[in-house]
Amino acid sequence: MIFIDACFRKQTPYTPIWLMRQAGRYLSEYQELRKQAKDFLALCSDVHLASAITLQPVEILNVDAAILFSDILVLPHAMGLPLEFAPQIGPRFLETVRTLEQVKALYSHAYKRLTYVYDTLTSVRARLDKDKALIGFSGAPWTLATYMIEGQGSKTYHHSKKMLYSQPEIVHALLEKLTSELIAYLSKQIEAGANALMIFDSWAGALELEAYLTFGWAYIQKITHALKAKHPNIPLIVFPKGVGAYLAHLSGEFEVFGCDWGTPLAMAKEILGDRYVLQGNLEPARLYNQEAMIQGVARILNTMGKDPGFIFNLGHGMLADLPRAHAIELVSLVRQKSRR
Repeated sequence: MIFIDACFRKQTPYTPIWLMRQAGRYLSEYQELRKQAKDFLALCSDVHLASAITLQPVEILNVDAAILFSDILVLPHAMGLPLEFAPQIGPRFLETVRTLEQVKALYSHAYKRLTYVYDTLTSVRARLDKDKALIGFSGAPWTLATYMIEGQGSKTYHHSKKMLYSQPEIVHALLEKLTSELIAYLSKQIEAGANALMIFDSWAGALELEAYLTFGWAYIQKITHALKAKHPNIPLIVFPKGVGAYLAHLSGEFEVFGCDWGTPLAMAKEILGDRYVLQGNLEPARLYNQEAMIQGVARILNTMGKDPGFIFNLGHGMLADLPRAHAIELVSLVRQKSRR
């Protein structure tokens, strides 16, 4: 698999490419399947529909890897927090976790409740071309904790930060519980057929350096250490969004570091490029305009050259109204311009 080879810095015939949020609303095929489920959680838990959606971008865009169609919040939901996806609002927990008693009340071994995730991975792997990789994923402990504490996405992280500085023992207890579940959850994804794993820390940039290293990165390190000990041949990708200024302080047992669009790729290459394969980081909005997209691709490939230690991706997820024709062209363009 070209994608897996690139994760281990092996020579590949071109720079592999896949796109975060590559299965989604910009595809009419996704919109049609979405109508068959009563809500988003039902869509994620329907193995037939989730498998078909996972495969759509591979079939339509010809990307080098599929990524499981699911959501980072299915694990907290399985731990006992009622979850809904409200129109125009997004995911929202109907209960929050703000006391030690509430942390203790969360279900242990919740990963065992997520059999539909593993069944989807097994189904996709059986149908996916052998030269295409299948990526499993989860949210990072800090990002999941913020959702569980706040109840939904936040601009200020008021409750999370207040607890972090005034009652850190509660936050650490929640992070420890999440970390234990995530190690088991991701291990089960590997056993179900995932060829690589990605950990999304979407709210990493909400914290100052010292706090992030203590409450965010330290727990990612625990997860990657445990996974590499058990599954040394499965590449791990980490994506801490918004921490470009912290790169010199980040290290761990993983193969690929995902760069968001706010992190200059040349800087990431200078600081991390000798230790990790880089992934990223085209600004998704460039896909609205063909010329802007072409310029962005040229700049990234000029920065990385023919370096085998690079995987092309966006610097965040596909937007709902991006032209699908441009996404198709992007994949073809990267493959053509990076051919060895």
